[in-house]
Amino acid sequence: MARADGSALTPGNAAGSGGPGAPGDGPPVAEAARRAVEAVWRIESARIVGALARYTGDFALAEDVAQEALAEALVSWSREGAPDNPVGWLLATARRRAIDGFRRRAALDERYSLLAGPLADGEFSAGAGAAAGQGRTDELPWDPDQVDDDVLALVFTACHPVLSTEARVALTLRVVGGLSSEEIARAFLVPVPTVQARITRAKKTLGAAGVPFALPPAEERRERLGGVLSVLYVIFTEGSTATVGDSLLRPDLAREALRLARMLAALLPAEPEVYGQLALFELTAARFPARTGPDGEAVLLEDQDRRLWDRSAIRRGLATLGRVATFGRGLGPYGLQAAIAACHATAPSVAETDWERIVLLYEALGRVAPSPVVELNRAVAVAMASGPEQALVLVDDLAVSGRLAGSHLLPGVRGELLRRLGRIAEARAELELAARLCRNAPERAVLLRKAAALARDLE
Repeated sequence: MARADGSALTPGNAAGSGGPGAPGDGPPVAEAARRAVEAVWRIESARIVGALARYTGDFALAEDVAQEALAEALVSWSREGAPDNPVGWLLATARRRAIDGFRRRAALDERYSLLAGPLADGEFSAGAGAAAGQGRTDELPWDPDQVDDDVLALVFTACHPVLSTEARVALTLRVVGGLSSEEIARAFLVPVPTVQARITRAKKTLGAAGVPFALPPAEERRERLGGVLSVLYVIFTEGSTATVGDSLLRPDLAREALRLARMLAALLPAEPEVYGQLALFELTAARFPARTGPDGEAVLLEDQDRRLWDRSAIRRGLATLGRVATFGRGLGPYGLQAAIAACHATAPSVAETDWERIVLLYEALGRVAPSPVVELNRAVAVAMASGPEQALVLVDDLAVSGRLAGSHLLPGVRGELLRRLGRIAEARAELELAARLCRNAPERAVLLRKAAALARDLE
């Protein structure tokens, strides 16, 4: 039943392979069926897989039978039309696939009996097909009152600490976000087989470690939540500034992280850091429209047309950040970053930004979540608030520590500080080093442009 290569037979993959519903490869009804399957999967995949995982007790099996149900839907819905209750149809079909698999493996064993018992009472007809799931909602093979718990369990399982960060990201995007292997590979600029291998390995690791599909106990939930938030942060960060490639932004990836963050906030309304992260994503994404020019070139903050910023997203972000304050626990790492983003989002210009407040916020962030990147960003804020001399001392100390060795960020900041201090030759050398280390083409172009300008000043 499991696909040996770990690939996911999503609607997009099935259509792209020339099967029923492939664009231009059949009557209009086939294309309509493909769009219907894609829409249901994109919106409801987390609920479907979560319900099946709870029902079967097997995370990998749930994902596999859900994919098989999608493949069957492409054929059946093209022939008979989409059912009135597409989610119920997919759940019933996937459930039957699971039963068939258990029957093949061990007839009448305890697990099969648990799954097949309701069928003996005629809950679903033997033909599942287009009629399955068209009845009452109380016929669905899930408890509607447990849907939120199912999705939350799915998130915690996909982000389990036994998995590597790369595996958690791939599995989360796959089973919670509903993205295909091709979409994930395209977003992170890695080969499709690499993504498929990560997903396959993640499922096997969860099985080998005996990780149950269940919400962690209440006392462990907050401890595990940090891992979930870190996965969403990695996804959004890659979307907001791509590590490599020819595009500065990957908005589709950032939007997916934002959607998952909204989902998590709805599922965990009593966790302030969930809202802090959501506010950070909203406020950061609000600036996307102004961060690139017509040809995809990077536009620096001081050159951005702030009229292009998404004011609706800014209002949502500020409102969400305000909600964090109602918990009375102070700001955590994501809340502090959101507060910094709020300073930028509400400032009329770079010159009128409250840089002193940003310095204080970075100092607080450095205490609760220390990292060399936080220190570097604090140095930038210090330069804006107090001048480049003090900031250069901080950056030089960071350089001596070697904690950002190999990153283009440190020489890029150091070059800019040296330029402001009039040390042109040194600044040019630092910017050229940063350009050599940078793997993102638009960012590298900015660094080279600055270095070229300094070279002309030296002539």
